[in-house]
Amino acid sequence: MKDLPIISKAMEKYTRLYLVRHGQVVGFDKLMANGHTDVDITETGVIQMNTLAERLRLVELDAIYATGLTRTEKGARIIGQYHNIPVISKPEMKEIFFGDWEGMSLEEIEKACPGELDKRYADIANYRPPGNGENMIDVSKRVLACLKGIISEKTGKNILVVAHGGVNRVIVCDALRMDINNLFNIQQDYGCLNILDYSPDNAIVRLLNG
Repeated sequence: MKDLPIISKAMEKYTRLYLVRHGQVVGFDKLMANGHTDVDITETGVIQMNTLAERLRLVELDAIYATGLTRTEKGARIIGQYHNIPVISKPEMKEIFFGDWEGMSLEEIEKACPGELDKRYADIANYRPPGNGENMIDVSKRVLACLKGIISEKTGKNILVVAHGGVNRVIVCDALRMDINNLFNIQQDYGCLNILDYSPDNAIVRLLNG
């Protein structure tokens, strides 16, 4: 009888998260701080999303989410073409807001604000770009609160979220219980797939940057 709770817990059904980064964006080669700036994906980005759509074609998805920005909404619709469910927008899952740096390239930022990028990378958790920009703690709070709500609503289901590099890193950091200052140790390529399983008290990363 003592073993029953352990057996029950082991058999508990996880909530599976298919976490995707959007496809390659227009201006990718200029290393833009897009953040909340709405940019489209390139032809390569469309191919990346179609490739993911084929990979996930036979997965029984119960819900599909995007962030309200074109680069994720378009990817979510492409993947969703094989699944008879709507794409739900969750603006709380948007990329970090860069304040005055929105839409600028890293080169332009360095010219306008010498040394500030180095300061940001030295304290990624707390540094705020000028113009009321967010730091990664801000992003983590809103993203993880939103994800918690989704998982609570879809417990035991398969869900797909098409989001952003920074957002995905925050989610993976949380699942691995990593310090958020180390989030750039996690690679997130355009069009990549991560798979995470959630139980009420645990998270398992099944696939990273696949």
